[in-house]
Amino acid sequence: MPEAPKGTQKPLSSIPLEYNLIENNRKTLQFIEDVTTNADEVQRRVLFEILSRNANVEYLHRHGLNGNADRETFKKMVPVIKYEDIEPDITRIANGDSSQILCSQPISEFLTSSGTSGGERKLMPTIEEELERRQFLYSLLMPVMSQFVPGLEKGKGMYFLFIKAEAKTPSGLLARPVLTSYYKSTHFKDRPYDPYTNYTSPNETVLCPDSYQSMYSQMLCGLCQHNEVLRVGAVFASGFIRAIKFLENHWALLAHDIRTGSINPEITDPSVREALARILRPDPKLADFIEAQCGKDSWQGIITRLWPNTKYVDVIVTGTMSQYIPTLDYYTNGLPLVCTMYASSECYFGVNLSPLSKPGDVAYTLIPTMAYFEFLPVNRNHGITDLISVPKSLTEKEQKELVDLIDVKLGNEYELVITTYAGLYRYRVGDVLRVAGFKNNAPQFNFVCRKNVVLSIDSDKTDEVELQAAIKNALSHLQPFDATLTEYTSYADTTTIPGHYVLYWELSLKGSTPIPPSVFEDCCLTMEESLNSVYRQGRVSDKSIGPLEIKIVEPGSFDKLMDYAISLGASINQYKTPRCVKFAPIVELLNSRVVEKYFSPKCPKWVPGHKQWCNGNEER
Repeated sequence: MPEAPKGTQKPLSSIPLEYNLIENNRKTLQFIEDVTTNADEVQRRVLFEILSRNANVEYLHRHGLNGNADRETFKKMVPVIKYEDIEPDITRIANGDSSQILCSQPISEFLTSSGTSGGERKLMPTIEEELERRQFLYSLLMPVMSQFVPGLEKGKGMYFLFIKAEAKTPSGLLARPVLTSYYKSTHFKDRPYDPYTNYTSPNETVLCPDSYQSMYSQMLCGLCQHNEVLRVGAVFASGFIRAIKFLENHWALLAHDIRTGSINPEITDPSVREALARILRPDPKLADFIEAQCGKDSWQGIITRLWPNTKYVDVIVTGTMSQYIPTLDYYTNGLPLVCTMYASSECYFGVNLSPLSKPGDVAYTLIPTMAYFEFLPVNRNHGITDLISVPKSLTEKEQKELVDLIDVKLGNEYELVITTYAGLYRYRVGDVLRVAGFKNNAPQFNFVCRKNVVLSIDSDKTDEVELQAAIKNALSHLQPFDATLTEYTSYADTTTIPGHYVLYWELSLKGSTPIPPSVFEDCCLTMEESLNSVYRQGRVSDKSIGPLEIKIVEPGSFDKLMDYAISLGASINQYKTPRCVKFAPIVELLNSRVVEKYFSPKCPKWVPGHKQWCNGNEER
């Protein structure tokens, strides 16, 4: 198997910096050439290595693999699974069973997925060496990018990066998001000098647990170094837009700090204040510049105005994040929006080898060394709801339909199935991908969607079943007024910052007693209390989701919606009310018929960790 390029582990001294960068980039790009050319051979070896290492684990013995490490036996004996199939094993590990259940190496922590099971975050087991594998994928990004945007090593990146809440399982293992795990690791904190990881935000500002202090201090550092910034970004498009909104609300305070060289007293974290003191100096001229730009009536192009040397915006704008593209274009004057990599809590998958492609054309090349990849064919029901049809459980025939990395067909759609070094075997990730082309023998995929997701603002993912259950709980507030819900749909409103869920309700009112506004507000809050922990964390801790809104529409509104769908070609016999709407004319139609609107009056309850670990904790 081709070796990964070796990174420089010590500060460069006698060898010219430029030479080292060129040589490192050359090795990295050659590695990508090698593994994509020999994709099937690499995949076979990766699977052999995973199965050989884990030959004695309980899970593989349970399925009769008996130490076999060849691909054919593996596919015959080991079933394709979803999270619920291994949840009992994961619960055992979380509760302290240290035997080799899924992996021969010790589970070092759990990575909490943005996907949920039973309303709680899924727990993905991981091992220490996975940090190196993730770090390696990061190391591929800038050599690829440097082919398209030269000179990035001569400046800095302004990235808004944050840690999130973590919890401990009963066994003492940490459970936290994958990026929190990475930012708190020595791979990030003690990273060797690399001009490509030269950020405006000191580590202390990224690692600050207080989201306000973290955002304020990172923005302050970015402004102080505004002429050095060559690229800007965050993980998700939604996070970058929240940073812009934060600047819109706090620019006067930030400019004051820069003018006086003093740190806002609201920043109380000692390590953050110490880090800021190393950067902040009195600069009245810069303060004047910031006040002049931010004080203008229009904020169009504010990024290129304040950070004039910015070449591109590095954020995820595929999948549900595509809804933020118009807002990003407005604030950045149409700078290129770059999606560099494709990753999840389960595994880091691949990179975008054409990073300046338009968001709608982004295609990720899966790197064959990261895991063993298989693909389950997906059938899409094209229509007004454009549903993805993927069965929850697979028949024996469907299990045999999975294809290997090099056998996918151009234009076809597949659900991604992975086998990882950390103990997931033929695990269905839930992402639907479309084959867009090939890099040598390795396919390149468009991200189509997350299976079954109806609503998403940030990292939250709410499906139709969960939405229906939340509505059912909320409707109990209307029973005393003899009111029933005749029809509903939903919409992820990203015109507000942060975005929020909107429910359109059409009611049948049989009673004579008017329904007080407080009752509808209670409906909003009950829905929020009924949604999964990722949504509630976004509302309470991350502040990445705004209060849920219910809009009451006048009677007959959903008949009008059906008439409109039929006018576009939908069959009257097969028409079903879509449970989520995105098409702008439909949203406009519904909004034109709104008679009342109500918001959730407060945040729902949420605490870090799974509810079964938190019985003694007071929810907030």
